[in-house]
Amino acid sequence: MATQKGLANIIIALIFSLLIPTIGYYYLGVLYASIFLIGYLGGFVLWILVPSRTSWASLKMPYWLTLLAFLLLHKVEENRMKFFEVVSEKITGGTVPEFSVGLVIGLLILPIGAWLVIPILFKRRHELGYFAIWTLFASMGISELAHYFFPFLTNESYGYFPGMLSVLVLAPLAWWGTYRLLKKDNTPA
Repeated sequence: MATQKGLANIIIALIFSLLIPTIGYYYLGVLYASIFLIGYLGGFVLWILVPSRTSWASLKMPYWLTLLAFLLLHKVEENRMKFFEVVSEKITGGTVPEFSVGLVIGLLILPIGAWLVIPILFKRRHELGYFAIWTLFASMGISELAHYFFPFLTNESYGYFPGMLSVLVLAPLAWWGTYRLLKKDNTPA
């Protein structure tokens, strides 16, 4: 396993998988950190345990659609429906996270940046491309399902929670990408 992926790549991937949830904990608390941990550590474990040589040709459509659904549907829905405010008011009882350089770097630039370089990593046949795409699909296909769990954490009847609608599009796209990663791929690289 370490020889295929390379010990340095495994260490980098593990550090990254723990860094994002740690930053999430520092800025947002245990609830968000737990959700981030599921996506990033889950992606890491899948990358370690499930060997994949799926070509970029097979992954590029689910990759781009998942990334676009996340940025253009999900993040917009969360923003317009005041996701952080609702979580703070109805679940954590804390304050809404303040906009800061650390928050932007740690929870936007690092994770989204890692996902944006996936095509470059694949083009260079770098193993961390597979790690990064696993984290994308695990985060979008598993972690984002937390939006359906959040209503249970409130004192209200189960109902709409900000982010739920776009997850109906986002999660299946990520599952499609995961399916492609798991499927034997005979497409030339």
